Amino acid sequence: MTKTLSQKIEEGQSGLVLYSLTPPKITTEAARMDVIAAAQVARLQHLNIDGLILYDIQDESTRTDKERPFSFIPTLAPEFYGSQYLSSLPVPRIIYKSIANQTRETFEQWLQANRDLEYAVFVGASSKQQVEATNFSLTDAYELRRQSAPGLQLGGVTIPERHSKKGDEHLRIFNKMKSGCSFFVSQCVYNINDTKNLLSDYHYHAEDKAAPLIFTLTPCGSLKTLQFMEWLGIEVPRWLFNDLKHSKDILEASVQTSINIAQEIMDYASAKNIPVGFNIESISIKKEEINAAQEMLHNVLNMVKPGRQVVKREEMVVAPGY
Repeated sequence: MTKTLSQKIEEGQSGLVLYSLTPPKITTEAARMDVIAAAQVARLQHLNIDGLILYDIQDESTRTDKERPFSFIPTLAPEFYGSQYLSSLPVPRIIYKSIANQTRETFEQWLQANRDLEYAVFVGASSKQQVEATNFSLTDAYELRRQSAPGLQLGGVTIPERHSKKGDEHLRIFNKMKSGCSFFVSQCVYNINDTKNLLSDYHYHAEDKAAPLIFTLTPCGSLKTLQFMEWLGIEVPRWLFNDLKHSKDILEASVQTSINIAQEIMDYASAKNIPVGFNIESISIKKEEINAAQEMLHNVLNMVKPGRQVVKREEMVVAPGY
């Protein structure tokens, strides 16, 4: 019998593979929305992924003084986009929900209005100012979920780069586990040393209580995308930044780099029996980078679920709509 995503998570299964989408911008015309959704369904409906993440994108201008490389435009609510446009996809949907600008009352209303959700990841505010403005924190959100939606399977965010700065990311993970989180999805990984440092501390602190850690991989097709990644807080080591910047094909170089990172994570985690998996995304809306994310997805699936054929970008059938 095929196991559900929930069972795989609860059993601490390694090799979970997720794919992530950002809902269209709220300024997108209705007809165009249908085309975009149809293309996404066509791309994903026959792939052996374990779940689909739908992001809740927020303005993070208070997090940093650096100028945002791409202007921020709000997107459709992920739970709405998933239910109204992607319901035909036969995979579990994992809904991201930011607590930024939420109050206890509005968040409880959201939980009540979305009782049908099975999986969610709550995302903390990007700055202390946002928390202070509403007097509502991630801890409060976890407690409300426990009270109002105990059946909602909860994931948490983990950031390997934060571990290199503060050295306590593994402790944050275990504290979130105590608050009800049963799996974790990382920010995009380009620094393998930060990631292995986190895995090591996580392993030696966990004993037999490890929850699956899902590491996010994304292609980078231009210097502007690379700058956006850094603005998001993704740590790209200087040597890798230079290699990507001066490569003849930055997109191909980034794809190969990410696949190598995935293999190194798998090898390291397997030796220590740490349950890990991967989440593939494209932070760009450019067709070339979306196709590259699909290539990465096929190759990662082949890595963790052997027997699949490796697919190159030039061999892929591109669904209409991008």
